[in-house]
Amino acid sequence: MERSTRQRRAIREAFLEAGRPLSPQEVLALARRKVPSLGLATVYRTLKGLVEEGFLTPVALPGEPPRYEPAGREHHHHFLCRLCGRVYELLGCDLALAHLPPGFQAEGHEVTVFGRCPECRPGYSQAG
Repeated sequence: MERSTRQRRAIREAFLEAGRPLSPQEVLALARRKVPSLGLATVYRTLKGLVEEGFLTPVALPGEPPRYEPAGREHHHHFLCRLCGRVYELLGCDLALAHLPPGFQAEGHEVTVFGRCPECRPGYSQAG
C-alpha cells in the first residue's frame, strides 16, 4: 500500500508542478524523479483512476494521443508545439459563436492552436 500511495502522490505532483497537460510518458519522466522504479503500466492505471475520481480530465487533440490535466478548470483551449510535442493551456476563450447559420445551436467546441513553443523557436529569448 505504501508503494502505491507514493507512486500515486508522485503522479499527482507531476501535474501540479508541470502546470500544463501531460502525456503518460511525460508523467512517467516527471514522477520517476521521486519514484525511480515507477513503470508506464502503473502510470496508465493511475491516470485511469485519477480520471474516474475526478482529479484529472483527458485532453483530446486532433491526431494526437490523449494528454491529461487537472479537472475543474474553466473552459479553455490548447496549444500544441509541433516540434517538442508539449501541450500548453490557453486561458479563456474569445471564440464567438455568433457566426453560426440561422437555426443552428452550438453545444460546445474545441480549439487547438499548433506552432512552436518558446523553447523550440529559433532565436527567441524571453529576456528580449
